[in-house]
Amino acid sequence: MKIVLFGATGRTGSKIVRRALTDGHEITALVRSPEKCEPQEKLMIIAGDVRNPDAVKKAMAGADAVVSALGTDKTTTLTEAMQAIIEGMKEYGIERIVTIGTAGILNSRTEPSKLRYQSNESHRKLTFAAEEHHKVFTMLKDSGLDWTIVCPTYLPDGEASGNYRTEREYLPINGTQISTGDTAAFAYNELSKQNHKGFRVGISY
Repeated sequence: MKIVLFGATGRTGSKIVRRALTDGHEITALVRSPEKCEPQEKLMIIAGDVRNPDAVKKAMAGADAVVSALGTDKTTTLTEAMQAIIEGMKEYGIERIVTIGTAGILNSRTEPSKLRYQSNESHRKLTFAAEEHHKVFTMLKDSGLDWTIVCPTYLPDGEASGNYRTEREYLPINGTQISTGDTAAFAYNELSKQNHKGFRVGISY
């Protein structure tokens, strides 16, 4: 499979790259800082800005699927990039996308009409990042694409253990954290298994 990956130099994205290359897939990574990517066989590194639709579409040429592990970086980069990604996917006829979101955009158990970041389940005073991820969720939901949003809670660095829980649309009960390694493993496996097309998936220990 040929995968185009956005956010390849990030904590989770870099682990997805490693897994995909180990399994023999081809990866195209659009990155702002190519020097952060170690040259490897079957990894094509393209320097560019994910907010630039032309750069995004160039990276997508010939791809079978898309992974976005982009963060919010306190700007609208995430939503600008997703608009370009969706347009590029439709132009090239790519249907499958897996993105890394946040547990804040899962449904609230305590206030059913709200998402977690809007409810008393959230202890964060700043909601900008969750609002950006919420916009991406809405964009994907309306896109007609085969999407899955992986929604980790507190995300410390760590390798994959495989001992995690997942739940569609909700954060697993009493879930407090999940490593970058296990988040990457689940997102990578979901790309091809497609068990959760059209769903947000909460993941935690």
